[in-house]
Amino acid sequence: MSKKSAGILAYRFRNKLTEVFLVHPGGPFWSKKDLEAWSIPKGEFTDDEEPLHAAKREFKEETGMEISGSFHALTPRKQSSGKIVFAWAIESHIDADKIVSNMFEMEWPPGSGQKKMFPEVDKAQWFPVEIAKEKIHKGQKPFIDELLSILEKSC
Repeated sequence: MSKKSAGILAYRFRNKLTEVFLVHPGGPFWSKKDLEAWSIPKGEFTDDEEPLHAAKREFKEETGMEISGSFHALTPRKQSSGKIVFAWAIESHIDADKIVSNMFEMEWPPGSGQKKMFPEVDKAQWFPVEIAKEKIHKGQKPFIDELLSILEKSC
């Protein structure tokens, strides 16, 4: 059975531009990666959990902030890993400088037997959509395109 993730694509309008909120994964593997490394705040869920509830939970775990309002379901996307990502778009004005992520433990350096703690998300930022499309993991880029399509139809 495929793994499933659920996440939130927050967006805002600033200086007549649409911006999206992305997070950068923490830990040593991602520390020097930038292009195609960023993500919507998201995480895995099981069949026991409703996907939108999981997306809100993951948003809080990765940013330390609650998110609420009018969510617009986006088309689920199958990633190259086989994982299916469910996402919702919502207009929001999160302060990216105030995120507080949960932590995870891993052996570092590999083979050392030493366990170290790292934040699941080490930073967050608002990006204009054209820059976001370069930064976001390629499997999530269609979420931005779909958001833009929805926004164009609502104008």
